Amino acid sequence: MIGDFLTEACMVKPPPSHPTYDLKGIIKLALEEDCGDRGDVTSLATVPDDLETEAHFLAKEDGVVAGIALAEMIFNQVDPSLKVEWTQKDGDYVHKGLKLGKVYGRAQKIVVAERVVLNFMQRMSGIATLTKAMADAAYPASILETRKTAPCLRLVDKWAVLIGRGQNHRMGLFDMVLIKDNHVSIAGGIKNALKSVDSYLRETNLQMEVERWYFLFFFQIETRTLEEVKEAVDYASQTKSSLTRIMLDNMVVPLPNGDIDVTMLKEAVALIDGRFETEASGNVTLETVHKIGQTGVTFISSGALTHSVKSLDISLKIDTELALQVGRRTNRA
Repeated sequence: MIGDFLTEACMVKPPPSHPTYDLKGIIKLALEEDCGDRGDVTSLATVPDDLETEAHFLAKEDGVVAGIALAEMIFNQVDPSLKVEWTQKDGDYVHKGLKLGKVYGRAQKIVVAERVVLNFMQRMSGIATLTKAMADAAYPASILETRKTAPCLRLVDKWAVLIGRGQNHRMGLFDMVLIKDNHVSIAGGIKNALKSVDSYLRETNLQMEVERWYFLFFFQIETRTLEEVKEAVDYASQTKSSLTRIMLDNMVVPLPNGDIDVTMLKEAVALIDGRFETEASGNVTLETVHKIGQTGVTFISSGALTHSVKSLDISLKIDTELALQVGRRTNRA
């Protein structure tokens, strides 16, 4: 189990669940990618096998730190005797120049783990930092990521979103029905697509009743026009449908002056009138998300949280004084 490798203090936000994802296997692949079939030849040549040392994590930028729990898993997988201590936890805001933790033990093993640990932490911290900024600006709407994640890193990317105070959208194709534009085109329209999904959910028993009509599977449809919104609402009002959320795609119109027009989005929210959750998608940036969040939508989804990641600069240094001196010279500490 993932928790078997983690201290209670660092496990602030557990990773999202997935029926088949092997997080330890991903770590193993990342280490093998780095070490190949010979190992770290530079460390083998320069670092005595029994030499022990201490290395400190340094933040070189301000931002939200994420990946601390995952870093512990990596160090444990490389060498269970390595000891890790943190002054911060996942989700904390760190400032440039801060020592946020340390690892001590066999020097060779620390250097072997270093780049893999930092690659994960830097990426996750970048995602968490942007997510926190977007979530704050989007309020009272909630911010979601999408499936636009790095291949094989989806659980890690979505974990970082949770650490940054965002919420997870569907994990994959298996855990939520989401009728998108191509499904609508193939099915021959909104109503046909909705009817097909309702029939499928009944036939496969992917639904259950709890107190009121409630479904095990979330069921969402993407709409692109006010006519499609009205068609979805009309269908669901006339049928015992399992539809739970309507996505309002590209109803945010960018203007030449850099502003956005959310008139269409507001009209769509008014048409739905609280009968379903709503999700705005398209043209979502840190600059536009606040205005979108004021339209009354329940959720705002942004692929940019994970597909356009700017990693947060974090380093792991044995000689921290020299590292800080160099950092100050280059304005990175």
